[in-house]
Amino acid sequence: MELATTLKGQTVRNAVREVGINPNYWYPVAWADKLKAGTILPTMVWQQAIALYRDSEGQAHAIEDACPHKGVVLHKGQLQGDNIVCPYHGWEFNTNGECVNIPYLPKEQKLPCAQARSYPTREKYGVIWVFPGDAALADITPFPEVPEYDDDNWMMVPITGHFKAHFSICNENTMDVFHGFLHNNLQGWFDPVLLSLRETDGTVRAQYRVRYQGWISKVLGLSSEEDGITTRTVTVHYKYPHYHSTLEGVSSLHLMRLPVSPTETRSFSLLFLQLPLPKWLRDTFKPLVIPFIRRFVFMRFLNQDVEMMESEQKTYEAGRDRRYVEINPAIIALQRLVVRQYEQFVQQSSQLQGHRNGDSQRTVAFSKAGVGQVEQASESSVG
Repeated sequence: MELATTLKGQTVRNAVREVGINPNYWYPVAWADKLKAGTILPTMVWQQAIALYRDSEGQAHAIEDACPHKGVVLHKGQLQGDNIVCPYHGWEFNTNGECVNIPYLPKEQKLPCAQARSYPTREKYGVIWVFPGDAALADITPFPEVPEYDDDNWMMVPITGHFKAHFSICNENTMDVFHGFLHNNLQGWFDPVLLSLRETDGTVRAQYRVRYQGWISKVLGLSSEEDGITTRTVTVHYKYPHYHSTLEGVSSLHLMRLPVSPTETRSFSLLFLQLPLPKWLRDTFKPLVIPFIRRFVFMRFLNQDVEMMESEQKTYEAGRDRRYVEINPAIIALQRLVVRQYEQFVQQSSQLQGHRNGDSQRTVAFSKAGVGQVEQASESSVG
């Protein structure tokens, strides 16, 4: 659905700062090269503590980071073959989270029914992904697409973000191209104009026209006019729960969002650049160029954004009844989407629980009916 691009005041729905996530999507939890063989890495997806590790064949696994015996964190334990061992009593759990050994029990004794939750896991684009929702939906849920990953014409810069703010605040920062004012001292973009805006049930797509000037623009090959100013189109596409944005003819950014808690968010981003350099030269200096771009270009912008997002979070926490005004319709559309996704998940969960309760009630009723029939048959036999 096409939406109007007119900038006009609208009241922000504070509910967007309180909602949880829809967990029935793939979420990034770690860079793949950080998960070493023989180590256990702790992570968290929306207040669900998870322990990551690799089995003997290098396959990544994720289970609940809490021993079902005493609740001790499993990431402080150790690996025994393909099993994870609790540091407290040495209980062992396999990759499905099932207890398979208790060292102080006789081998012939039956083990208690103790199981830690396991999560579907994938490794792609140099990232470990976890599906924190209904495991039955993992294989049929679309996986994020990053077509540039295997294209040698692009140079990839991996970037990690960490924000002490609700994920909705972080999402709005990414969608909001109007905050170029913040980056004035970095010679960022200016004179942004919202050209188009489209919303579907699970996506928001906005196009902006922006202007660039300065040394960064020259390095990226943006400044082509005599006055050093050039005009480009920025496209920002939010496909819940992740982003893809492009700067016309220059860059493609895949920003994968990890909501950690109501006040903490992380991101795993892959920035792809088409630098105006011969391929042989680009490949030769890639080990130097990538850290330079990450540290002296991208992170300088991101650090300024982090300060603003965390300030916004603190002010919200200090007065949750405070009312705010927004004029960018792309932000309002994004807020609608974030709230809608959470409400849909809550509704689906409620319906599923209703079905389960109904099944349980029917099972009990059937059992009682069966008992009654048996009792009647017994009485008839006695008679």
